[in-house]
Amino acid sequence: MQLSEAKEKYIQTWGTLATNWGINRTMAQVHALLLAEGKPLSTDEVMEKLSVSRGNVNMNIRNLMDWGLVRKELVKGDRKEYFVAERDMWYLFKQLVKERKKREIEPVLNSISELKNIDEKTEEAQKFTALLEEMENVTGKVFSIMDLAIKSDDHWLVGKITSLLK
Repeated sequence: MQLSEAKEKYIQTWGTLATNWGINRTMAQVHALLLAEGKPLSTDEVMEKLSVSRGNVNMNIRNLMDWGLVRKELVKGDRKEYFVAERDMWYLFKQLVKERKKREIEPVLNSISELKNIDEKTEEAQKFTALLEEMENVTGKVFSIMDLAIKSDDHWLVGKITSLLK
């Protein structure tokens, strides 16, 4: 396999996999392209390589910057904006976990907390409240695990995961 073919396959695969995680395909493809290229790319270069519109590229680069996965980089002698992806995989993992926690886990916890406030004292209401409390407990543990991953260094978490797998 040639390098260009491998990069293209990587970009397409990353885009497809990301949709399974609820991430926009183009956003994932832009991120994968910036990672694979390893050098700053302009909006025009991203548009050309991915065959997507300027608006789509701009919106997804902005989202990637909001997530802390991409940053602007100046290219001496050029007035265009260039973008580069963060290449530290541990940092990328922690940023993705942080965003998933904020967008998925926190709203679930808030919703469960609100739903538990049932005025009725029937047996059915108590069973439903118990279900919600169990969901809150499990979701809270996932929240705590994600928080530990975000705050930890790579060696600590690898050690914990390894000990759990043994």
